[in-house]
Amino acid sequence: MAMSIASDARSAPSADAVAAEALLNRGLRNLWYPVAPGWMVASAPVGITRLSENIVLWRDADGQVHALEDRCPHRGARLTLGWALGDRVACWYHGVEVRHDGVVPRVPAQANAPMEGKRCVRSYHVREAAGAIFLWFGDALHAEPAEFTLPMELTSPDYAAILCTAHWKCNYRYAIDNVMDPMHGAYLHAQSHSMAEGDKHAEMRLRKTETGFVFEKAGQRGVNFDWTEFGVTDSLWLRLEIPYGKQAGPGGAFTIVGMVAPVDEEHCRVFFWRIRKVSGWQRDTWKFLYRARLEGLHWDVLEQDRVVLEDMAPQAREHEFLYQHDAGLGRVRTTLAKMARDQVKALAAASADKPVAGAVSAAE
Repeated sequence: MAMSIASDARSAPSADAVAAEALLNRGLRNLWYPVAPGWMVASAPVGITRLSENIVLWRDADGQVHALEDRCPHRGARLTLGWALGDRVACWYHGVEVRHDGVVPRVPAQANAPMEGKRCVRSYHVREAAGAIFLWFGDALHAEPAEFTLPMELTSPDYAAILCTAHWKCNYRYAIDNVMDPMHGAYLHAQSHSMAEGDKHAEMRLRKTETGFVFEKAGQRGVNFDWTEFGVTDSLWLRLEIPYGKQAGPGGAFTIVGMVAPVDEEHCRVFFWRIRKVSGWQRDTWKFLYRARLEGLHWDVLEQDRVVLEDMAPQAREHEFLYQHDAGLGRVRTTLAKMARDQVKALAAASADKPVAGAVSAAE
């Protein structure tokens, strides 16, 4: 019995390991995440859930997007149900107004209400770029956001990018794993217009980069979904390339940059930018051809990915039998797990040293 107890004690995960796994499952902090396409947000409040947090988005008269915790500090009603007043939103329940920085400037039902002038609601740093709205999700030690940078293809005038986004009923980690698996293209997408070529057998290899690594088929390039790149900067991103012929219009190789935003532990929102290196009149030609001839085909490919991931058995990751083609997703999992452990340890050390700042100030 003593041996059994000792064995159980050795195998039981530590509190930090449990906390790190929970954090990783909900979504790593101290990163910029795309949370919505820009077209989704106008002047009326829009409610979303990201990293298991309820958030309200809206635009002011200048078109600037603002983001707050979707909770009225008075009685907890959703601010999404209210209305926007420029740089603030008003709660439908009692009219309490909350400014974009989380401060309550006015309680119309009572003069000199105690919450007036106080910061009562979490606010988020916002950036809008490449057709998407990004929010900074910092922890208590990282109130101020990291520098906002994106892969070159999303910022350079030499490239044209078209955003595709969808809601998937799976944990975001499965969506990342899927992109880090180039070999699935030759099987799952075998009938695709762009992935029907190439060998269905390949040796895979890892190659380090300044921001992460490339996972690629040895000896095959420019044929199919032959490589994918994982990058960690102030966001998590993936990049891959699929060869296109001249019949697809100007621009050479077809590049995809992908990011995944956790919604909660069982859902995510995927963002895929479809990109070609074109400028001037070729940019307009490419976008026209894409909308007319290619967009529907690409949605078919995404649907194949979605169906497979959403129909996986519960806790599929706990019952895997991986082989050499899975080295890329294995490296990603190791990288993300270390990031989660580091974040948990840093917070624990700060808590032991002195009380961590409150949740409201941590979110700014």
